[in-house]
Amino acid sequence: MDILSILNWRYAAKRMNGQEVPQEKINKILDSIQLSVSSIGLQPYNVLVIKDKELREKIRPIAFNQPQIVEGSHLLVFAAWDNVTPERLEKYFDRIAAERHVHKDSLTTLRAYGENILKNSEEHNFNWAARQAYIALGTAVIAAAAEKVDATPMEGFNNQELDNLLGLADLGLKSVSLLPLGYRDAENDWLVNLPKVRTAKEDLFITDEALELRTA
Repeated sequence: MDILSILNWRYAAKRMNGQEVPQEKINKILDSIQLSVSSIGLQPYNVLVIKDKELREKIRPIAFNQPQIVEGSHLLVFAAWDNVTPERLEKYFDRIAAERHVHKDSLTTLRAYGENILKNSEEHNFNWAARQAYIALGTAVIAAAAEKVDATPMEGFNNQELDNLLGLADLGLKSVSLLPLGYRDAENDWLVNLPKVRTAKEDLFITDEALELRTA
């Protein structure tokens, strides 16, 4: 399918049928997340891949009993770094030097970006990392649709309870979003056949011609 057909096919499935998603498709979705856009390429987040049904049963009440948590095949938890630290930046620079076969001393521009990040507060850096994680979430949703796998982005859960359950504080992480992966239950999902509702193009997009500001 072309990209518009993919985007028209997908929707946030409210019920899933329990069918397991083949590992090959899961791997492609994860590969797409790995290749996702991120500011300076840092990717200040991790993605937990949870297949275990018993663990997902424990997560379900934390996510306000949304059925996709357990009716899906896998659950992805997008968790942002709680802060950007010198150690995390140094590991990133080491990876660049190794992959590109250069010395770390040559990474002066990236180091300058990193130094600026370190000047920010812990809260600021977490919020920035969370936004980066959302970019990866969007990539995952589209990648799943390309594989004809349903994906339902979720913010409706108790972040602190989930962090406690998964021990994320020990990993320097805080959960920001969930993404169940599975297959839609067309017979029981009230949303499946409803038209997709989106903002009209004329209301969504503002061209430069329409702006009152003009360059001199």
